[in-house]
Amino acid sequence: MQSKHTQFLKKLYIAITLIIATLVFGIAGFIFIEGYSFNEAFYTTVIILSTVGLGVVHQLSDVGRWFVSILIIVSIGIFAFAVSVVTSYLMEGELQRYLKSRKLKKQIDKLSNHVIVCGYGRNGKQACEQLRSHQQSFVTIESNERILSEMREDGTLFIDGDATRDEILMEAGIQNARALITTLPNDAANVFVVLTARELNPKLKIISRASEDTSEGKLKRAGANNVIMPDKIGGTHMASLVTRPDVLEFLDYITGRINIRLEEILYNNLSDRLKGKTIRELEIRNKTGANIIGFKTGDGEYTINPDPDTVMQPDAKLFVLGTQEQVSKLLEVLSS
Repeated sequence: MQSKHTQFLKKLYIAITLIIATLVFGIAGFIFIEGYSFNEAFYTTVIILSTVGLGVVHQLSDVGRWFVSILIIVSIGIFAFAVSVVTSYLMEGELQRYLKSRKLKKQIDKLSNHVIVCGYGRNGKQACEQLRSHQQSFVTIESNERILSEMREDGTLFIDGDATRDEILMEAGIQNARALITTLPNDAANVFVVLTARELNPKLKIISRASEDTSEGKLKRAGANNVIMPDKIGGTHMASLVTRPDVLEFLDYITGRINIRLEEILYNNLSDRLKGKTIRELEIRNKTGANIIGFKTGDGEYTINPDPDTVMQPDAKLFVLGTQEQVSKLLEVLSS
C-alpha cells in the first residue's frame, strides 16, 4: 500500500509533466500558427500559463485566437489540479508527518546495541515499557495504522512495515542490534521473523511469543533463544496467587518498583583486578548494600545464594538485588 507522501509525489510529478507538456504545446502552436520566433513563443506561452494577464507579442489571427483560448482553458485546469494537490497535502498534515518520519529514520539509523520489538500489541507494548524504564534503546516494527498513531503520540521510535520482510529488519538496524523481541499474534509469523532475524544476525539474542504449545519447539529450531507463552504464564501466576500468595505478591512488588532492580553482572564487565576473585573478596554487600542472590557458571548452571568462596570465572554471571542507587554504585565499584 502506497503512503500518502508517495501518492502526493506521484500526483505532483503528473502535474509538473502536464505543465511541461502544455508549455511545449504552446510554444509549438505559436511558432507554427502565428510564425513566432522561439523566444516570442516561449514568452507568450509563459504569460498565458502564469495567468498574469499581459498581452501577446503580435496581433493574433482567428486560428490563433482559438488556439489561445484552448491554451488558457487547459492551463487553468492544470494550475487548479497542481494547487489542489499541494493544498490537500499540506491541509491533511502529511508534510509534517513526513518530516517527523524523516527525523525518526535518522534517529533509528544512529542506534547501536539496541533492541528490536516486532509488534506493539499488548505484549509488545509491555516489553517496550520495561525497556524504557531500564533506559534501553529500542525500535518497534508495526503496520497497524491505529497503533502507529498511538506511537506517534508517545514518541516511540518505530518503523511502519512488515517485520517478516528482510528490508524492514535491515531498516531497523538488525545488524547492529543486540536483541529482538517478536510478539506478533500469529505463531507462523513469529517463526518467519525468527528465521529471518537469525539469518541476518547470527549473534542476535531472540525472544519470541508463542500461543500454541506446538509452536515452542518450532521457534527454538528456527533460532529463538527463549520462547514465552503469555497465556500459560498468566494461568500459572494466577494459580500461584492461591497457593503462594505472599511470595507472588512480594515478587510482584520487587519487579513492579522502579527503584528496585534485579541486575546481572557479567564477568567480562568486571575490572581486571576483580577477575578471578571470590564473591567474598568482591565485598559487594559491604561496599554497596546490594545483595547477591544468584550465580550462573559459564556452563549455564545456576546456584541460588552462592557460597562466598565461589570464584568469578570467565562467562560467569552474578545476580544482584538492590535499590537503584545501590546497583548504580555496584556497577561503578566493579568496573573501576
